[in-house]
Amino acid sequence: MTATETDRTSARARGLCLFDLDDTLLPIDSDHAWGEFVIRLGWVDEGPFRRANDAFYTAYKEGRLDIHAYIDFATAPLRARSLEETGAAHARFMREVVEPALRPQALALVREHQARGDWMALVTATNDFVTGPIAAAFGIADLIAVRLERAPGGTITGRIAGTPSFRQGKVSRVEEWLAEGGRGWRDFDRISVYSDSVNDLPLLERATEPVATNPSPALEAIARERGWRILNLFA
Repeated sequence: MTATETDRTSARARGLCLFDLDDTLLPIDSDHAWGEFVIRLGWVDEGPFRRANDAFYTAYKEGRLDIHAYIDFATAPLRARSLEETGAAHARFMREVVEPALRPQALALVREHQARGDWMALVTATNDFVTGPIAAAFGIADLIAVRLERAPGGTITGRIAGTPSFRQGKVSRVEEWLAEGGRGWRDFDRISVYSDSVNDLPLLERATEPVATNPSPALEAIARERGWRILNLFA
């Protein structure tokens, strides 16, 4: 058996596990919660910003979000401030919003797949600025998130770099990530995908073990029709 064949056999034994984040591993939407947090910081005009933040969130849940328009909106407060100020604000966001939302049952689920030795990634449509520290809090090393384009010096431009990890884009980004390690979907006999949202149907349909996790009514209906496992992680 060649080294490549040995590696692929090992991958099949280990399996692949892909977690959505918001309303899946977290009982909150970190993207929307960050918007509420910048209102608390006084960085934006509360009324107009909240209305727009809520409207984008509704569009996401209904499967009609313009991800590029949303990123331009959501990063505007970051673009008006220094890297030091935004970094300090995110550290506070973790302490005050995210850490209280970390649930033992979600952490245990991640640890279960780690104990199996699965290849694992957090795959989210929320941007990498918001989710980088959250992935670290879960102990997940590989994060596939919307990559914010950054200018020289690291400042955020308001645009997306590359393919956004949203809907079908999640599949494309996972394929890129696997290819970087010399792997593909066929190298795994067991592929687990956890998500709450119909936006993730393209990714769930790649799984051998799709798990509708804290599912929206629309995803729950699909899961019941197709015989997928339903996990109410926070019930």
